[in-house]
Amino acid sequence: MNVRAAVRRLVGPSVRPRRWVPAAVLAVVAAGLPAAPAAAAPDCGQVWGSQQEEQFSPSVPRGHVAGVRSGRHACFDRLVIDVEGKTPGYFARYVPEFRKMGSGEIVPLRGGAQLQVIVTVPAYDDAGWPTYDPARTDEVVPVAGYRTLRQVAWGSSFEGYTTLGLGVRARLPYRVWILDGPGDGSRLVVDVAHRW
Repeated sequence: MNVRAAVRRLVGPSVRPRRWVPAAVLAVVAAGLPAAPAAAAPDCGQVWGSQQEEQFSPSVPRGHVAGVRSGRHACFDRLVIDVEGKTPGYFARYVPEFRKMGSGEIVPLRGGAQLQVIVTVPAYDDAGWPTYDPARTDEVVPVAGYRTLRQVAWGSSFEGYTTLGLGVRARLPYRVWILDGPGDGSRLVVDVAHRW
């Protein structure tokens, strides 16, 4: 309801509000009007932290990396590592510099913080053939325009472990977990929050 309609309701339909309607009356009427809806930030209610996260179940048979993808959400940016078979575990932590496993070579990452993610499955099969080989190791998935992620880089797949480096805007809270499916597969999911 606009102010003019509110004044008509207050003084009656036969009286037409004119310029002489006192400002105080308009202020009282306007104060009773509901505010226009604003584009409010989502209530994320996150209780994540930024310390190391890990999980490992040695009894779970190992699958192998089948793909990597990313997505944007209202409260976080997401990285998903698709695994053909099961995922026994993961290790994730912020590091001063991201390095390849095996060689120790530094992989530069964009952003104010570097999150290392290790999934406890290889990106090759039992015969040593690659099951996932990114076209670009410095840009595994495109994250241009994301609010938190600045880069996703391939570390390596070495001795049954696969590592990726996430260039993050700042050291922000994150969470990591394993989801079953689709089918006999599984997914390692990493969400990095947009803010504290």
